[in-house]
Amino acid sequence: MLRHFFICFVAACLSLPAHAQTHPWPAQTIKFIVPFTPGTGMDMIARIVAPRLSTRLGQAVIVENKAGASGNIGADYVAKAAPDGYTLMVGANTMLMAANLYKNVPFDPMADFSSISLAAWGTLMLVTNPKTGITSVADLLAKAKAAPGKLTYGSPGIGTPHHMAMELFKDLTGSDLLHIPYKGSAGAVVDILAGSIDLMFIPIHVGMPHVKAGRLKALAVGSPKRHHMEPELPTLQEQGIKGGEVDMWYAFYAPKGTSPAIASRLNTELRAILAMPEVKTAFENQGMDAASSSSADLVSLMQKDSVRWTAIIKKNNISAE
Repeated sequence: MLRHFFICFVAACLSLPAHAQTHPWPAQTIKFIVPFTPGTGMDMIARIVAPRLSTRLGQAVIVENKAGASGNIGADYVAKAAPDGYTLMVGANTMLMAANLYKNVPFDPMADFSSISLAAWGTLMLVTNPKTGITSVADLLAKAKAAPGKLTYGSPGIGTPHHMAMELFKDLTGSDLLHIPYKGSAGAVVDILAGSIDLMFIPIHVGMPHVKAGRLKALAVGSPKRHHMEPELPTLQEQGIKGGEVDMWYAFYAPKGTSPAIASRLNTELRAILAMPEVKTAFENQGMDAASSSSADLVSLMQKDSVRWTAIIKKNNISAE
């Protein structure tokens, strides 16, 4: 009798639908993978959002940094993770750039991720040292034309958004400027303040204190519209540089194949978090403007940027190796 009951019980369990035998998502800790070091924009976004997402989902959300190869190491880790909703990534447009700057990148940024939502925009501002006498984009272009290759610009390194923004600027204006790459932002900022280099693209929240103190001259922002931090500063577009939109953007991703239901839930929760006033303020304190989007709109943005940066990198034969 007992044996017959046991056999019937096992048979009944095996006949249950698959979803009845699994725990509803989320049932365990969720990891935010940041493919860069602590203190970067992506890291700040993850650490601001993680505790709020944890509260809304009722599960722990932790941040894990996996830096290296301009973000490729962390991105590859997420691309190869199980698409179960427990491994997420805070990425940026740098992923599209790095995929073209390095040889044999083991993932496809357009095909190997489920795009969840845009997270934020980071505005880049074109600045010059006052010693150059350059006071406008028109001045800059005139001086570059008069002495090709003489004006120097700095960046935190080859393939960084600051570098690629200037490469796009050069391409759009036909100007010849000499690139001086640094190992990080600090050295480039020190040298443009000293006048050792002439100009660079710099995050607006980093540059504005120096502009207000007269140590740097702001020429334009690389946004589609003027920035609230300096509404009198025109955009590149307003100064005749069509297509000169070079702002950085950040976004949330999951591995390809993640359940549409999980991706939709994440999109809903993340968009609600990004709309919170305290989150917007926290982002602004780090020089970012909180933003969100549908998955489709993020994919569209990625496709547009992928075409643009791939063309610039190939045309100028830029490599990070």
